Amino acid sequence: MTQACHRKCVPPQYRDAELSKGESVCLDRCVAKYLEVHERVGRKLTELSLQDEELLRRVQQGTGTA
Repeated sequence: MTQACHRKCVPPQYRDAELSKGESVCLDRCVAKYLEVHERVGRKLTELSLQDEELLRRVQQGTGTA
């Protein structure tokens, strides 16, 4: 995330010691998007894991229906 957002938002040739307002806004949005996607992926993986556990439980009980 750090490298991706830095590449996207900060030019390779630094003009000032501090970030410009545009660079700061870009970095804020980039990080927010990254974290939102990370959260969504985590929720989906948890959901899939729970489904797998339920299917495995059914199969072990001999009532598995796929």
